[in-house]
Formats: sequence, structure tokens, C-alpha cells
Amino acid sequence: MEHAIERLMYASRWILAPIYAGMGLVLLALSVKFFEELYHFLPHIFEISETDFILTLLTLIDLTLVGSLIVLIMFSGYENFVSRLNISDDTEKLDWLGTHDYAAMKMKVATSIVAISSIHLLKIFMNINATANDKLLWYVVIHLTLVISALFMGYLDKLTKH
Repeated sequence: MEHAIERLMYASRWILAPIYAGMGLVLLALSVKFFEELYHFLPHIFEISETDFILTLLTLIDLTLVGSLIVLIMFSGYENFVSRLNISDDTEKLDWLGTHDYAAMKMKVATSIVAISSIHLLKIFMNINATANDKLLWYVVIHLTLVISALFMGYLDKLTKH
């Protein structure tokens, strides 16, 4: 009975496989949004102000960082929790595949969230007149909370490795 329960528990990791495959669809949806932004941006490139130009670039960078985060979670999560990827030797392979354990993945996600939050905060500061002071304060508090959380997670990770 114990052996059967353990096998069932171990086999249940495959429930995650469709979720990680679904992340590919999320990546596709993000790509559509990226190119939609680009489509609206390019025809007006000579008409928009420098501030609007930088804000649009920051939006595109933000979308790119989110896409990179999706790829990291999709591949690392699959390899950590479901199964190793069987990629043939003649196929191009990402250098980091198979090297990210759960702790490394967690830190990369935390630092990516801080980077995305930083870009979002920079976009708000670039258009500061459109934001009320009380909302601005909350944006800064939330960003600092994310930064402190990432630093604390990194510190705890360093402590547990020694």
C-alpha cells in the first residue's frame, strides 16, 4: 500500500506538465501584446516627444523581461519538478538548462520582479504629473518592499548554503 501511494504521489508531478506547456501559450499572448505595442509605436516615432518615446521603450523592455521570466519559469520549473528535458546533442541547448535548482530559480524570479518593478516605477516617475502623491508613495513603498524581500531571500539563501 505504501509503495502504491508513493508511486502515485511521484507520478502526480506530471499534472504540472500541461501547466508548464500552458506557459508557452502565455508567452505567445505576451508576444502578441509586444508586437501590438510596437505596431502602435512605429508609425508615430517621429511625432512623439522624447518622454513618450522613452516610456514606450520602457514598456517594451518590461514586456521582454516578463517574457524572459516566463521562459525561465517554464523550463526550470519543468526540469526541477517534472522531468529532465531530452534534447539531442545536435540541437542547440541553452547553457543554463539543468543548472537552476529551486533556490536559484526563486532568486532569479525575485530579482526579475524587482527589475520589472523598477522599470514600472521609472515609467511612473517619467510621467510624474499624471500620478497623485498618495499613489506615488504607495508605488515606492511596494517597490521597496519587493527590493527588501529579494535581499532578505538572498541573505537567507546564503545562510542556508553554509
